[in-house]
Amino acid sequence: MAAQSVSGIIRSVFMCTVSGAPRREFWSRFGKEIELVVFETVEEVKKEPISVCPPLQRRAYTPPEDLQSHLKSYVEVFGSSLPSSWQDIFLEDGHLKFNLLVHLMRGVRDVLDFYNVPIQDRSKFNGLSASNLPPSLKITWSY
Repeated sequence: MAAQSVSGIIRSVFMCTVSGAPRREFWSRFGKEIELVVFETVEEVKKEPISVCPPLQRRAYTPPEDLQSHLKSYVEVFGSSLPSSWQDIFLEDGHLKFNLLVHLMRGVRDVLDFYNVPIQDRSKFNGLSASNLPPSLKITWSY
């Protein structure tokens, strides 16, 4: 009788610890119907590449006509005195150099040359497609 009560305790402890639910709920779970999940296959449709120009990476810049006078006034404001050849002033003062252009400039002439270069508002691909290309060469915009 003691063996029967011990096995009953072990069985009830086992059912509670394994399933975490009463016996009725444990056995009723297996009687439920299984729902089938149907996956639909989607066919991938290949489209022709769109010939759209890639986004521009830089803006156009046209130097102003009075660039020399602007730069001369900046040198006057940030510098002490101007010699007759103000474009050949060396930018040894770090504060003056930073205010005119951040780095890699040795003189005012370098700054003037830098800002005198116009920048076009098109990429190299746009320039190639706008030029006269042979009919056998085609440029596509999808990379």
